[in-house]
Amino acid sequence: MLKSVQMQAQEVTKGDIPPQGRIMALDLGEKRIGVALSDPSQVLARSYSVVKRSSRAHDFSEFARIVAQENVQSLLVGLPTQLNGEDGALAKWVRDYAASLSKHLDMPYVLFDESFTTQRASASMRERGKRAREQRGWLDAVAAAILLQDFLDVNA
Repeated sequence: MLKSVQMQAQEVTKGDIPPQGRIMALDLGEKRIGVALSDPSQVLARSYSVVKRSSRAHDFSEFARIVAQENVQSLLVGLPTQLNGEDGALAKWVRDYAASLSKHLDMPYVLFDESFTTQRASASMRERGKRAREQRGWLDAVAAAILLQDFLDVNA
């Protein structure tokens, strides 16, 4: 299944990510946004935090703080796609949010298929003994890390 997700993901990749420098990945949700970071050589992804959504101004200021603190060079945003590869219901909103954030941060961004990242994150956390209630705080960040690692692996 992972291979098909990766193949589909390549089709939706847009923008230019420099070959070096930390990437910040976002898994956008209605209530929370999962954040993950790559290492500067763009080999490994790790969960970083979860931002509770309130307004774009608040969200964007949180991301600007992370960008400055962690020396982030580019942005990766999960794009909700359907199994047939077409945009999901929230895709238009995600595209608009990513474009606005990119302008605000003055950095390049890429949209990347986020298919099954939340399910894979939940399964990974269950394997490590985390119950559903314990997952709530970090599930979105783990999903963002899986999204980012998929991107790094496809573009290695």
